[in-house]
Amino acid sequence: MKIGAVDKITDYRHLNLYEIHYQDRLEKDRVWYIASRNDPPKCISERFDAPDAVVIVAHHQKYGGVVVIKEFRVPLGRYQYGFPAGLVDAGETIEQACTRELWEETGLTVARFIKTSPPIFSSSGMTDESIVMVYAECTGEISSAGNSASEIIYPFLVTADEARELCRHPDQLVDVKTWLVLEAFAGTGRVI
Repeated sequence: MKIGAVDKITDYRHLNLYEIHYQDRLEKDRVWYIASRNDPPKCISERFDAPDAVVIVAHHQKYGGVVVIKEFRVPLGRYQYGFPAGLVDAGETIEQACTRELWEETGLTVARFIKTSPPIFSSSGMTDESIVMVYAECTGEISSAGNSASEIIYPFLVTADEARELCRHPDQLVDVKTWLVLEAFAGTGRVI
Protein backbone atom coordinates (compact mmCIF):
# COMPACT_ATOMS: atom_id res chain seq x y z
CA MET A 1 0.00 0.00 0.00
CA LYS A 2 1.31 3.41 -0.92
CA ILE A 3 -0.27 6.82 -0.23
CA GLY A 4 -0.14 9.23 -3.17
CA ALA A 5 -1.86 12.58 -3.57
CA VAL A 6 -4.17 14.06 -0.96
CA ASP A 7 -6.87 16.52 -1.96
CA LYS A 8 -8.55 18.67 0.69
CA ILE A 9 -12.26 18.85 -0.13
CA THR A 10 -13.53 21.15 2.64
CA ASP A 11 -11.97 23.98 4.63
CA TYR A 12 -13.37 24.19 8.14
CA ARG A 13 -11.78 24.92 11.52
CA HIS A 14 -12.11 21.60 13.40
CA LEU A 15 -12.79 18.95 10.77
CA ASN A 16 -12.23 18.49 7.05
CA LEU A 17 -12.89 15.92 4.36
CA TYR A 18 -9.96 14.61 2.30
CA GLU A 19 -9.70 12.50 -0.83
CA ILE A 20 -6.73 10.14 -0.45
CA HIS A 21 -5.24 8.62 -3.58
CA TYR A 22 -3.33 5.40 -2.94
CA GLN A 23 -2.16 2.20 -4.55
CA ASP A 24 -3.40 -1.13 -3.24
CA ARG A 25 -1.17 -4.21 -2.82
CA LEU A 26 -1.59 -5.01 -6.53
CA GLU A 27 -0.46 -1.45 -7.39
CA LYS A 28 -3.93 -0.49 -8.60
CA ASP A 29 -4.82 3.19 -8.12
CA ARG A 30 -7.61 3.73 -5.62
CA VAL A 31 -9.35 6.54 -3.73
CA TRP A 32 -10.45 6.70 -0.08
CA TYR A 33 -12.30 9.51 1.68
CA ILE A 34 -11.54 10.43 5.28
CA ALA A 35 -12.44 13.08 7.82
CA SER A 36 -9.50 14.61 9.67
CA ARG A 37 -8.89 17.27 12.30
CA ASN A 38 -5.35 17.66 10.93
CA ASP A 39 -3.99 19.50 7.89
CA PRO A 40 -2.42 17.55 6.35
CA PRO A 41 -3.99 14.32 7.62
CA LYS A 42 -1.87 11.90 9.64
CA CYS A 43 -1.35 9.53 6.69
CA ILE A 44 0.82 12.32 5.23
CA SER A 45 2.23 14.09 8.31
CA GLU A 46 2.80 10.86 10.25
CA ARG A 47 2.09 12.81 13.48
CA PHE A 48 0.64 9.87 15.36
CA ASP A 49 2.06 10.99 18.73
CA ALA A 50 -0.23 14.01 19.25
CA PRO A 51 -3.82 13.13 20.19
CA ASP A 52 -6.68 15.20 18.86
CA ALA A 53 -8.91 14.73 21.88
CA VAL A 54 -9.20 13.40 25.42
CA VAL A 55 -11.82 11.08 26.91
CA ILE A 56 -12.07 11.25 30.70
CA VAL A 57 -13.06 8.24 32.81
CA ALA A 58 -13.60 9.94 36.16
CA HIS A 59 -14.42 8.32 39.48
CA HIS A 60 -15.93 10.64 42.11
CA GLN A 61 -13.96 10.53 45.38
CA LYS A 62 -16.80 11.53 47.72
CA TYR A 63 -19.90 10.00 46.13
CA GLY A 64 -18.35 7.02 44.37
CA GLY A 65 -19.48 5.99 40.94
CA VAL A 66 -18.23 6.86 37.50
CA VAL A 67 -19.06 10.12 35.74
CA VAL A 68 -21.17 9.63 32.62
CA ILE A 69 -22.74 12.23 30.38
CA LYS A 70 -25.86 12.15 28.25
CA GLU A 71 -25.17 14.43 25.30
CA PHE A 72 -27.08 15.38 22.17
CA ARG A 73 -25.00 14.27 19.18
CA VAL A 74 -25.89 15.92 15.86
CA PRO A 75 -24.73 13.00 13.62
CA LEU A 76 -27.13 10.70 15.51
CA GLY A 77 -29.96 13.19 15.92
CA ARG A 78 -30.39 11.79 19.43
CA TYR A 79 -28.78 11.67 22.83
CA GLN A 80 -25.83 9.35 23.41
CA TYR A 81 -24.23 8.20 26.65
CA GLY A 82 -20.52 8.73 26.91
CA PHE A 83 -17.69 10.06 29.03
CA PRO A 84 -16.70 13.72 29.25
CA ALA A 85 -14.44 14.45 26.29
CA GLY A 86 -13.14 17.16 24.04
CA LEU A 87 -10.46 18.42 21.73
CA VAL A 88 -6.96 19.25 22.93
CA ASP A 89 -6.41 22.95 22.22
CA ALA A 90 -3.16 24.16 20.62
CA GLY A 91 -0.41 24.39 23.25
CA GLU A 92 -2.49 22.52 25.83
CA THR A 93 -1.23 19.44 27.68
CA ILE A 94 -3.34 16.30 28.06
CA GLU A 95 -3.83 17.12 31.75
CA GLN A 96 -4.89 20.69 31.00
CA ALA A 97 -7.38 19.50 28.36
CA CYS A 98 -8.83 16.93 30.80
CA THR A 99 -9.13 19.45 33.61
CA ARG A 100 -10.84 21.99 31.32
CA GLU A 101 -13.20 19.53 29.62
CA LEU A 102 -14.24 17.79 32.85
CA TRP A 103 -15.13 21.14 34.42
CA GLU A 104 -16.90 22.50 31.31
CA GLU A 105 -19.04 19.39 30.82
CA THR A 106 -19.66 18.31 34.42
CA GLY A 107 -18.66 21.09 36.84
CA LEU A 108 -16.24 18.62 38.48
CA THR A 109 -12.56 19.12 39.30
CA VAL A 110 -9.77 16.63 38.65
CA ALA A 111 -8.29 15.61 42.00
CA ARG A 112 -5.76 13.09 40.73
CA PHE A 113 -4.70 11.59 37.42
CA ILE A 114 -4.42 7.80 37.60
CA LYS A 115 -3.64 6.48 34.14
CA THR A 116 -3.33 7.76 30.58
CA SER A 117 -3.42 5.69 27.39
CA PRO A 118 -1.26 6.38 24.37
CA PRO A 119 -3.09 7.94 21.40
CA ILE A 120 -5.66 5.39 20.21
CA PHE A 121 -7.98 5.26 17.20
CA SER A 122 -11.66 4.37 17.37
CA SER A 123 -12.84 4.57 13.76
CA SER A 124 -9.82 4.44 11.44
CA GLY A 125 -11.92 3.41 8.44
CA MET A 126 -13.43 6.91 8.44
CA THR A 127 -11.02 9.20 10.26
CA ASP A 128 -7.47 9.55 11.54
CA GLU A 129 -8.74 11.14 14.78
CA SER A 130 -6.90 9.87 17.84
CA ILE A 131 -7.89 10.17 21.46
CA VAL A 132 -6.23 9.60 24.79
CA MET A 133 -8.22 7.81 27.49
CA VAL A 134 -7.49 9.44 30.85
CA TYR A 135 -8.51 7.82 34.11
CA ALA A 136 -8.85 10.25 37.02
CA GLU A 137 -10.44 10.85 40.39
CA CYS A 138 -12.61 13.95 40.72
CA THR A 139 -14.33 16.09 43.33
CA GLY A 140 -17.07 18.69 43.42
CA GLU A 141 -20.75 18.93 42.64
CA ILE A 142 -22.14 17.94 39.27
CA SER A 143 -23.31 20.83 37.10
CA SER A 144 -23.80 21.61 33.43
CA ALA A 145 -23.32 25.37 33.97
CA GLY A 146 -20.02 25.31 32.04
CA ASN A 147 -21.61 23.94 28.84
CA SER A 148 -21.25 26.10 25.75
CA ALA A 149 -24.29 27.16 23.73
CA SER A 150 -23.65 24.35 21.23
CA GLU A 151 -23.71 21.66 23.95
CA ILE A 152 -26.63 19.92 25.61
CA ILE A 153 -24.96 17.74 28.25
CA TYR A 154 -26.48 16.07 31.31
CA PRO A 155 -23.76 14.73 33.63
CA PHE A 156 -24.45 12.10 36.31
CA LEU A 157 -22.79 9.32 38.32
CA VAL A 158 -23.37 5.61 37.80
CA THR A 159 -22.77 2.72 40.17
CA ALA A 160 -21.68 -0.68 38.87
CA ASP A 161 -25.31 -1.86 38.87
CA GLU A 162 -26.47 1.23 36.98
CA ALA A 163 -23.62 0.75 34.48
CA ARG A 164 -24.80 -2.82 33.87
CA GLU A 165 -28.35 -1.60 33.21
CA LEU A 166 -27.16 1.13 30.83
CA CYS A 167 -24.99 -1.32 28.85
CA ARG A 168 -27.83 -3.81 28.45
CA HIS A 169 -30.52 -1.37 27.39
CA PRO A 170 -30.87 -1.89 23.60
CA ASP A 171 -32.65 1.39 22.89
CA GLN A 172 -29.91 3.53 24.50
CA LEU A 173 -27.13 4.87 22.27
CA VAL A 174 -23.76 4.37 23.99
CA ASP A 175 -20.32 5.39 22.77
CA VAL A 176 -18.10 2.33 22.13
CA LYS A 177 -15.36 3.41 24.57
CA THR A 178 -17.94 4.09 27.25
CA TRP A 179 -19.66 0.76 26.70
CA LEU A 180 -16.39 -1.17 27.04
CA VAL A 181 -15.35 0.61 30.25
CA LEU A 182 -18.82 0.47 31.83
CA GLU A 183 -19.26 -3.20 30.97
CA ALA A 184 -15.98 -3.98 32.78
CA PHE A 185 -17.00 -1.69 35.69
CA ALA A 186 -20.35 -3.51 35.96
CA GLY A 187 -18.56 -6.85 36.22
CA THR A 188 -15.75 -5.88 38.58
CA GLY A 189 -16.84 -2.72 40.39
CA ARG A 190 -13.56 -1.11 39.24
CA VAL A 191 -12.69 1.08 36.26
CA ILE A 192 -8.98 0.26 36.28
